[in-house]
Amino acid sequence: MPSRNSSTPELGAIKASAPRSARLPKRRAQTPVSMQQVALQWDINGLIAGVDEAGRGPLAGPVVAAAVILDDLHPIKGLADSKKLTERQREQLFDEIRAKALCFSVAQASVQEIDALNILQATLLAMRRAVDGLRLAPKLVLVDGNRLPVLPMRAEAIVKGDALVAAISAASILAKVTRDRWCQEVDTLHPAYGFAQHKGYGTTLHLAALREHGACPLHRTSFRPVTEVLQGVRP
Repeated sequence: MPSRNSSTPELGAIKASAPRSARLPKRRAQTPVSMQQVALQWDINGLIAGVDEAGRGPLAGPVVAAAVILDDLHPIKGLADSKKLTERQREQLFDEIRAKALCFSVAQASVQEIDALNILQATLLAMRRAVDGLRLAPKLVLVDGNRLPVLPMRAEAIVKGDALVAAISAASILAKVTRDRWCQEVDTLHPAYGFAQHKGYGTTLHLAALREHGACPLHRTSFRPVTEVLQGVRP
């Protein structure tokens, strides 16, 4: 992974697991009471991982992906698409997921990788790193969206999976909270841009700061609004 400026906080890869059995009985996806899930079923005798990302759209910062294998014996109430939850709910679920999941992993693709590869390929790279970081090897990986990273095991893409599959919902929460915390941290290093407020997205505030101060090392130079600022293009 390309090196990052030493003054910029590094997300790195995170992986952990709870000390429980690595094998699960043949399972079917279940519908938690707190989620409006469809009756999805997989004929899989083994572990199922959910994968999701956060940060494809922003003009700055890495794209973050998470992979989670939940424990059927320790269900988590309230899982949902991270975008539908309040910040407080996400923070609470973040801690509960880390405590109750069989294992999880959080990874990223850097700004440099986004600019070199494009955002789609960088996102798939982050997803692959997240799955590779799991302590337990899943038999099936369920990925939010309609594109899949290259993986050594069976994988399926599920559109709106973060609202349909509990493990994907958990992954979306880990990814978003991790990236939001990173934005809070770098805001202290680059306060002129307001990263803590807009999380790198192209809001009116962010675009105004870009025009006034130019781009910083955290900005994705391959994204049009940043490119236009670097080229001196005026709106």
